[in-house]
Amino acid sequence: MTTSEDISKDTPQLPQLILNSQADRRLKKGHLWVYSNEVDVKKTPLKGFQPGDQAIVCSHNGKPLAIAIINPTALICGRIVNRDTSHPLDKSLFVHRFKQALALREMCFTEPYYRLIFGDSDLLPGLVVDRFGDYLVVQMASAGMDAQKDAIVEALQKVIKPTAILLRNDHSARSLEGLEEYVEAIGDVPEAVELVENGVRFLAPIADGQKTGWFYDHRENRALLQRLAPGKRVLDVFSYIGGWGIQAAVAGASEVMCVDASEQALNWVGENAQLNNVEDVMQGLHGKAVHVLKELIAQGEQFDIVVLDPPAFIKRKKDQKSGEAAYRHMNELAIRLLARDGILVSASCSMHLEKATLVEIVRGAARHLDRHAQIIHQGGQGADHPVHPAIAETDYLKAVFARVYLP
Repeated sequence: MTTSEDISKDTPQLPQLILNSQADRRLKKGHLWVYSNEVDVKKTPLKGFQPGDQAIVCSHNGKPLAIAIINPTALICGRIVNRDTSHPLDKSLFVHRFKQALALREMCFTEPYYRLIFGDSDLLPGLVVDRFGDYLVVQMASAGMDAQKDAIVEALQKVIKPTAILLRNDHSARSLEGLEEYVEAIGDVPEAVELVENGVRFLAPIADGQKTGWFYDHRENRALLQRLAPGKRVLDVFSYIGGWGIQAAVAGASEVMCVDASEQALNWVGENAQLNNVEDVMQGLHGKAVHVLKELIAQGEQFDIVVLDPPAFIKRKKDQKSGEAAYRHMNELAIRLLARDGILVSASCSMHLEKATLVEIVRGAARHLDRHAQIIHQGGQGADHPVHPAIAETDYLKAVFARVYLP
């Protein structure tokens, strides 16, 4: 491919990706994605690239803008990794980015349990790294990151010096980039590793659990639950391994019920309850959440706090209508289980569900049952999941704390 005359002699000899006229405006505002329909395919055909290639993204007049990793078959065909076009993505740049990310986490947290790399927000699109003390769990969701696997591992070993690294590349996001799924251990990786969140100890099943084995993003919201939990009867729906429920129990809840469709997850709830000496107040309910909630309603059960933290009901735009209906239904069932002046914690990790829409769902569910809802807190993700101000998709987590009562 041709090389722009604007590129200096210090610029690596990378192919160009030339954009259509005006297609650079969003990138100039800080966004990191290039869509396939923004590329001038007459000048730089996408078929000339292989998945994982790097290229210099240029404006329509040939001015170099940034270096991006390319996947010609994906809707997002380019992901910017550096606006300095003299430094491509390599081990050296990974070391630099990892040190930048580590500095933020060490500024915000006193213990080494956090999301170390959060994709676009840490200028490494398609890469996630969760830290569990001396163990790291890595997920690569883009062809560009997958092509840099060795450099990523070497850079993590240099910056963090972990005991072992687990590559959990067995997630569905890889299929969007045409990547195979696999799991690979680098070093001796145990079935589960320990972490500490808000002073509470957990064992996270990193080898066989969901995603990386743990969800650090709700850390701050679970801290608020701890302040509300003493003496309360708590229901933790979609509990996974007990992130919310165990923390409520440790904080002094009188009773905690954890609901999950996975029997194995509930076994881990039991392990974590024993780890924190709260097994006497914990109970696991195995089954599909909607069925368990209906059964609890039929039994006349009441709880002071109900936590709803479901998986993403809206994974794609086409799921919007059905997903919102599912959120409404679950919130109505949860409110039916609330005792007088109870607290509903309604969460969503669906990027396509706006914060205002979740608030409206809580309001509507309460009014449908002739109750009044007072929003006492609206939470998001913690500091280890920083929001990229130009990429709305990075601001995905929502948690509405509402007092629900009869006015």
